[in-house]
Amino acid sequence: MSALDELEVLEIPGEPGLKPLVLMHGGLGSARLWDDFRTEVAAATGRRTVAFSRQGHGCSPRPARPRTARFMHEEARTVVPLLLERLELDRPVLVGHSDGASIGLIYAADHHDGPLAPSALVVMAPHVFVEEKCVTEIARVTESYRTGDLREKMAPHHADVDAAFSGWSDVWLDPEFRAWDIRELLGRIEVPILAIQGVDDQYGTLAQLDEIERLAAGPVERVHLDCRHAPFVQRTPETVAAVARFVEARLAV
Repeated sequence: MSALDELEVLEIPGEPGLKPLVLMHGGLGSARLWDDFRTEVAAATGRRTVAFSRQGHGCSPRPARPRTARFMHEEARTVVPLLLERLELDRPVLVGHSDGASIGLIYAADHHDGPLAPSALVVMAPHVFVEEKCVTEIARVTESYRTGDLREKMAPHHADVDAAFSGWSDVWLDPEFRAWDIRELLGRIEVPILAIQGVDDQYGTLAQLDEIERLAAGPVERVHLDCRHAPFVQRTPETVAAVARFVEARLAV
């Protein structure tokens, strides 16, 4: 059995013929941490909805080696296409949060044709370049993990909570990661994009959405919500409604 076969996958059936939704979690997330959003967006859209935990997150096994500054590129170019093929997720709508949104953008830049090409993207609190605000917040959260109760709060959601946390924080706090930037890829994305961000996002500014809107080749819609970094948790009804409207308009049969 390959590591890919051991990934945690949660699935809600949908209407045949509708393009599925694939939920791609953020840096400290997992398949189960999509919380109520997962069931509500499946009900609102009628679409097959699949969430998976990346290696080192949720109930998925740890990665075989430590992550590098290229981990989002590696995930987009190795794991995601194989997973979509294995689960027969043809022309999916990729719905990503934070690091998962960035992985979705990289994937869409590389895949334009065939059943594995996305039909649309929803990116929540995406990163397309590294902001000092983000690094500062991750450093603060890392200290909280070491000295506060964050580890205890995360533990029920991950089989190996230390692997989940360090796999995120170690990369983002590596000085070499300051040069990480995917803006050069955005001009290769032709599918419609819905970009959602909280106006009080502690990990980034609306400059991330500005760059996506400026550089993407396809149409970009924006939604700004009164919340922080996790619109799907902090503003679930508004986020579900925005996604449902977007897929209905852009993917009408």
